[in-house]
Order: sequence, then C-alpha cells, then structure tokens
Amino acid sequence: MRFAPILLLLATPLASCVATPSARPEAALFDPAADAQAAYAAARARSVESGRPLLAVLGANWCHDSRALAGWLETPRFRQLVAADFELVFVDVDHPQAGEGRNLEIPRQFGIDGLQSTPALLVIAPDGTLLNRASATGWGNAASRSGDAIYAEIARYARVHERDRTGVIENTP
Repeated sequence: MRFAPILLLLATPLASCVATPSARPEAALFDPAADAQAAYAAARARSVESGRPLLAVLGANWCHDSRALAGWLETPRFRQLVAADFELVFVDVDHPQAGEGRNLEIPRQFGIDGLQSTPALLVIAPDGTLLNRASATGWGNAASRSGDAIYAEIARYARVHERDRTGVIENTP
C-alpha cells in the first residue's frame, strides 16, 4: 500500500506532468505538381487589379520552417490580415539549397539567385517592386519565430500604396 502513490505517479502520462510551449501551426501548402508560374502570374494580376501587395511564399512541404510559416498564414488572425491587405501565393521550390530547386525564376526576377534556405517570403508591391529585399530570404528560421513576430513583420507591408499610413517601408538593395 505504501507504494500506491508512486505507481499512480508513474501511471500519469508524462505530457500532463511537463509544461509544453504552445504548438506552432503547420500546413503543407506547397504543391510540387502545381503550375507555379500560372499561380504566380494570377496572383500578380490580382495584386495589380486590387492595388494590394503580393505575398509570395517560396517553400517546400519537406521543410518544417516552410510548413510553420504556411501554418501561421492559415490561422484566422493571419487570414484576416491577408484578406484585407494582400494577395497570396504559395510556390514550391523543392530543395534549392541542395541544387534541386524549381520555380527559381520567380525570385531571380528580383535579383535573388540561389536560395540558401527555405522558406523565402517576397513582398511585392502592385508595381512589381520587391519591398522586402533585405529580409526576403531570411525566413529559414520561421519555425522558431513567434506568431506575433511573424504577424508584425508581414503587417508592416499592409497597404503599402498608402505609405503615409504604414510608415517606413523597407526597400533596400
């Protein structure tokens, strides 16, 4: 009888004994079979017509950072931001860092050659200007970023055609 409390403790699932950080959402939205050029062209056309910037997410389903960024973009908070202020397209780039990339002509048109990590996030103004040149390829740690940090980074480009409302816009070579 005196061992019963120990047995009860051991029978308790470990997950209920250990505090775990809140899980990040994940989504596998990078379709290797999709016609990425057509999807990108359609998203660019919507951007021009709507006057809203385009978020082009370049990633792969094998990549946990790509799935994490895509997962955040699928949450209600991000969906609301994107619906109000952006056009969005997901482009599969496979393994560019291993020399097995695809659809790399999309970042090349902005002078980005040889993606070293995935994902990349291109924020493109309706006039075709890459607004986040300095940070576009720096998303290889997306899985370790908080949802709030990702939201703040994306929200700063909302409605860039209204520059007086959005403040400073990053557009450095």
